[in-house]
Amino acid sequence: MSRIKWVAILAVLAIGTYMLMSSIYTVSEVEQAIITQFGMPIGAPVTDAGLKFKVPFIQDVNLIDKRVLEWDGNPSDMPTKDKLYVSVDLFARWRIVDPLQYFLRLHDERSAQSRLDDILGSETRNAVAKHELIEIIRTTKERVPLRDTLMTNAGRQLDVGSLVPIQKGRKLVEQEIFAEAAEKVRVFGIELLDIRFKRINYNESVRPKIYDRMISERRQIAERFLSEGNGEAARIRGNRVRDLNKIQSEAYRQVEEIRGVADAKATEIYARAYNQSPEAVAFYEFTRTMQSYKSIIAENTTLVLSTGSDLFKFLKGMSPDGDVIPAQRPGDNR
Repeated sequence: MSRIKWVAILAVLAIGTYMLMSSIYTVSEVEQAIITQFGMPIGAPVTDAGLKFKVPFIQDVNLIDKRVLEWDGNPSDMPTKDKLYVSVDLFARWRIVDPLQYFLRLHDERSAQSRLDDILGSETRNAVAKHELIEIIRTTKERVPLRDTLMTNAGRQLDVGSLVPIQKGRKLVEQEIFAEAAEKVRVFGIELLDIRFKRINYNESVRPKIYDRMISERRQIAERFLSEGNGEAARIRGNRVRDLNKIQSEAYRQVEEIRGVADAKATEIYARAYNQSPEAVAFYEFTRTMQSYKSIIAENTTLVLSTGSDLFKFLKGMSPDGDVIPAQRPGDNR
C-alpha cells in the first residue's frame, strides 16, 4: 500500500475509535444519569450501574448523585412564641429519588442546596414562632428531673427543682418541620430523610438577661432554703431550751424531794435521840434556841419580845454581865 492509503486507514481508525469512545459512558453504583439531546432530556433516567451507550456528539450525559446527601444550614436568629430571640442551627439529610424531575427543576446540587435553604429555613422559622422556648429546648414531656437525696421534705413539698410542663417537646417540633418541608421538596424530585436541631443558643442581646433571670431564680431558691434552715434551727434551739428547763425542773424537784426526805429522817433521828428523857428534851430545846440566837442576834441588834415567848425564856435569866438573874414570879411582866 501507498503511504496515502495508510494515512487514510489510520484516520478512519482514529475517527472510529473517537466515535466509539464518544458513544460509551459508565455509570457508577452511587450515580444515576440523565441523557439530554440538544439540552432536552430524552428517555428514562439511567439508574443501573455499568457500561452504557449514547449517540455521540448530539447526546450528553448528566450524572446525578444517588447517595444520601447532607444539608447543613447556617445558624439563624428567630423569635419564639414567648418573644425570646434564639439562634437555631439545623441540619438535614436528603436524596434524589426522581432524577428527571430534579434535573428539570434544579439541574444541579448547588441549586438544590439553595432551595433547601429557603424551604427548611422558612419552615423552621414558622415552627419556632409557634412554640415557646421550653418546647424547643426540652426533648420529651415525660422527663423526670434528678433530685438531690439530701433535699428535705420541705423542699420536696415545695416542688423545688421541678421541670416546667410541656405539651410537645423538641422531637415533635422537629417532626412538624419535617412533615411540612418534605411535602414541599417532593416536587423537586427530592426525598427529605431526616432533620435535627444541631444547636439552639440564645441571641447575644438576650443571653445576659436570661442569665440574670436564672441567677435570680436560683437566688430565690437559696434564700428559701436559708429561711427554712433558720426556722428549723430556731425550732431546734427552742426545743433544746424547753428540754433543758424541763430537765432542770425535774432535777430540782428530785433534789428537793431527796432533801425533804433527808430532813425528815434527820428530824426523826433527832426526835428519837432527844425524846429518851425529859432532860434530853430540855437540852435539845436549849441547844436549838442557842443556835437561833446566833442566827438572829448580832451587834446592835434590838429585839422586841414578849416575856412569854420561847426565845425570851432563856434570856430573862441572864444579866448584862452574864450573871444569872433570879427567875421572876408568875404574873410579873417587867
